[in-house]
Formats: sequence, structure tokens, C-alpha cells
Amino acid sequence: MSSSTVIQLLVLAAIAVFLILKLRSVLGTRTGYEKPPIQPGTVEPVGTLRPDVVAGGPDRDITDHVPESSDSAKALAAMKRVEPSFSVGEFLTGARSAYEMILKAFDRGDLDSVRGFIAPEVHDAFAQAVEARRAQGLTVHSNIIGIRELAVNEATFSDTSRIAEITVRFMAEMTTVVKNAAGEVVEGSDTELKRQRDLWTFQRAMGAQDPNWRLVATGE
Repeated sequence: MSSSTVIQLLVLAAIAVFLILKLRSVLGTRTGYEKPPIQPGTVEPVGTLRPDVVAGGPDRDITDHVPESSDSAKALAAMKRVEPSFSVGEFLTGARSAYEMILKAFDRGDLDSVRGFIAPEVHDAFAQAVEARRAQGLTVHSNIIGIRELAVNEATFSDTSRIAEITVRFMAEMTTVVKNAAGEVVEGSDTELKRQRDLWTFQRAMGAQDPNWRLVATGE
């Protein structure tokens, strides 16, 4: 091999090394573990943290119903710490059912059917109203058309007793007819809608085996 040929090979080798170094400086090196670039319109790789799912973020089951950092929110969070399976949304669904069931039982004068869902003092107040109505020969027929408002008004919790209380706002659209002993309508109408607003407070010991909440107070 002539000297000129050796010189040409050395020059070519030098050029090749220069190009390799230049490419490395522009493209960088790959180790085999780099994530592929995310193309527009594709889903982020699993494991990427998003602000709405970072651990320790707000509990939407609470903040959907009461203001974040409010006393009621803190009380609901404390209930969940004692009983992790507790859900505010599910509670409200049950409260709606209880509201309709208790109102219908009150109209019928059949409070025994809902005794397990009413505190003794509330039961006694309802019973007195039923007896006063019967003494006048009056009967009530109500039909709940719909619940227009169902919301947490306030929540409290005692760390000592683990007693939870949640006050719920209801606004029901309904028809109510009051008849006397002769069957004559003395108040209301089968076709006239009226709106009834109520504040009902339900109570329960969190963590107890009995899952039922009891009505302990009523108001408007």
C-alpha cells in the first residue's frame, strides 16, 4: 500500500470521526429507556401525573356538595376517616328516599312503618300532629311530583362520640289535598302544584353496624 493511499485513509477516518461527534452533539445519545415523543392528539403515557388526580387533592365527593375548606367539608372528611366507605352522594340519595317515605307515612298517619328512621322526639311531634288531624276528622293526600333541590346545608362531626349530623335542604314540588270527614276538600287541589321547602337533620354514629341515618330535627 502506497503512502498516498495511507494518507487518504487517515483523512477519511478523521472525517468520519468528526461527523460522528457532530451527530452526537446534535441528537444526543440514547440509552434504550427514553420515552417516545407524545404526538398531538395521543393519550399521555400511564403514570404521568395530572393535577386533578394527584394524591392529596380535593375529594370531589365532598367539594361537589360543600365549599372546600369549609367547616362542613372538614366534618365530612372526618366522617370518611372513621368510615372510609361513606359517600356524600350516596347519603343524599338515601336522604331523598327517606324524605319521600317519611312524608308519605305522615300523610297516611302510619308512623310505625318509619319508626326506625325517626328519633323518638321527632316521632312524638309527628304523632301529635297526626292525632290532632284525626280529632278534626281530616285526611291528607299528597303526591310528590319531583324534588327540585337536594343539597347539604351543613355537616358536623364529633371526634369524641363519632356522632355525625348532616342537615339537608329539600324543595319538593307536590300536590296536597286535605279533606274533612265528609270527603269534602277543605284545602289544596289535586292539580295545583305547590313547593315545599324543608331542612331535615339526619344523625348517625359513624363506624356503627347500623347503617341507617335517623331524622333528628326538622325545619324550614
